[in-house]
Amino acid sequence: MIKFLKRSMQVILALIVLFVLATLLYMQHDRFGKNASGSRLALMQSKPNYKEGAFDNLEHTPALAEGTSYSKMLREFFFAKKVRNIPKDLIPVEKNDLHHLPIDSNLYVWFGHSSYYIQLDGKKILVDPVFSKYATPVRVSVRAFESEYNYQVDDLPEIDILFITHDHWDHLDYNTFMKLKDKVKHIVTGLGVGAHLEKWGYPAGQITELYWGEHAEIDGFQIHSTTARHFSGRTFKRNTTLWSSFVLKGSKRIFIGGDSGYGKHFKEIGNAHGPFDFAILENGQYNAMWKYIHMMPEEVITATQDLQAHYLIPVHSAKFPLANHAWDEPLKRVTEAATAQHIAILTPKIGQIVSLEQYKSYPHWWEGLE
Repeated sequence: MIKFLKRSMQVILALIVLFVLATLLYMQHDRFGKNASGSRLALMQSKPNYKEGAFDNLEHTPALAEGTSYSKMLREFFFAKKVRNIPKDLIPVEKNDLHHLPIDSNLYVWFGHSSYYIQLDGKKILVDPVFSKYATPVRVSVRAFESEYNYQVDDLPEIDILFITHDHWDHLDYNTFMKLKDKVKHIVTGLGVGAHLEKWGYPAGQITELYWGEHAEIDGFQIHSTTARHFSGRTFKRNTTLWSSFVLKGSKRIFIGGDSGYGKHFKEIGNAHGPFDFAILENGQYNAMWKYIHMMPEEVITATQDLQAHYLIPVHSAKFPLANHAWDEPLKRVTEAATAQHIAILTPKIGQIVSLEQYKSYPHWWEGLE
């Protein structure tokens, strides 16, 4: 019996060692990107919120809410009963020809989650494109919902400006970016993210990395980097690159929110750069256990008011099951809260062409779907 137990322990230890070695080997793949070094790292180290090898939020931001532990969070995520967090029905999608849209039209097209296309002042803009089936480095979990059509890189026209709000896998997808290389003229992102892109073959001159409060003029637009209350990371080490929101100023003033918990920064951004014509804000994949890094739907409405935005466009839903709420709950709750607070909200279907010139309300496309 003792020999059997000893042999069993040896087998278990050997399997653990093999798993660790396989993980370390897999993490050498280009898809994980690259850490900043040289002058890029020196620039990051010069910033006031870069300490001990990582960026920090300006406002105190615990990863987990009070009374929550990582073990409790993992138990709920993996073992709690999931109530409709993956739809049974196909997600409805409008398939449109994006190559031949009138270039003088200002418009918006959502691709699900936080990926969307903006056409403004004759320029073509793309934000956080993820066209892969999975939102994790291991292609066996967090699979995209089944939909009537899956937009791909080939569906896109050439892109003048591409925004990356942060380097999480559901916002910066290696497979998508490898296919985009010949279609993108310029990329705007936060400090450190350029190291990933250069690793993937994007030339340094094509990339503008901004710190919070910095701005650039690109293709006739004023672009301001503004803060967010979140975190970053593609491996086990967090916050080695900057997470950001952006202000896009052209004939329309648009807030590109990225991922963020609610905080005082929204009012500060509204006072500095508002009022906005449109606020595009994350709404989905939330949980009270991580409320400081992802807004609850009702907080999205408060953030819209803080930003002094005329119209709200919610994103970060309807594609990936990254939280245990029902797949359609984010859209239900945010529209109810918007109605209660008299906030004009745009909730188009994936792929639907939305004019940025004339507001109209959209049918609740998620109603009646299981």
